[in-house]
Amino acid sequence: MMHLPQSEAMRRNMVDSQLRPSGVNTPWVLAAMLETPREDFITGDKSAAYMDRSLPLGEGRCLNPPVSLGQMLMLADVSPTDRVLLVGAGTGYLATLLKRRVQSLVAVEESPALAAAFGTACPEVKLVNGPLADGAAEHAPFDIIIIDGAIARLPESLIAQLAEGGRIVTGLLDGPVSRLASGIKRGGHVALRPALDLEIAALPGFAPAKEFVF
Repeated sequence: MMHLPQSEAMRRNMVDSQLRPSGVNTPWVLAAMLETPREDFITGDKSAAYMDRSLPLGEGRCLNPPVSLGQMLMLADVSPTDRVLLVGAGTGYLATLLKRRVQSLVAVEESPALAAAFGTACPEVKLVNGPLADGAAEHAPFDIIIIDGAIARLPESLIAQLAEGGRIVTGLLDGPVSRLASGIKRGGHVALRPALDLEIAALPGFAPAKEFVF
């Protein structure tokens, strides 16, 4: 893949000027983001790769800002023994950050174009093609589920795929505001608790359930 001129310097500036001042200080997260060229995972204007904002990938999808992804990885607190499900594979940036840190990684993507890009970037990661909200039941249970985007509701289909005591980390929509949130499965249920207000792009397929009006 072709990298931007001064790509390494731009990544170091991202770490020193965006991630560290925002409280992203977990060593493996900083190391992974320092060595992974973000420009390889975006379409369009690659000069915007290191701006701390969402970048369009097409089909209404985005690559989330560096600070948002760094905070998401810190909150997930993955370990080398974890079985992880990534919902919203996109073009493979977050999977690339994760794949060498965990025991196993399964990613879900419903966009054929994004799935093709993911397959090129992460051929060694198991990719499930299908609706994001359906997850990957055939590969469950998972110790951690990371939803790379903001959702209005957490579907039971994903909760069912999480091991008891496992964690879900996601963006959470509250009107026009997006928040980073997490929850632990206890007694078969997950209560998401907001952690930080962050820019996290909405994912399709997670709208609130319609209420019946009598």
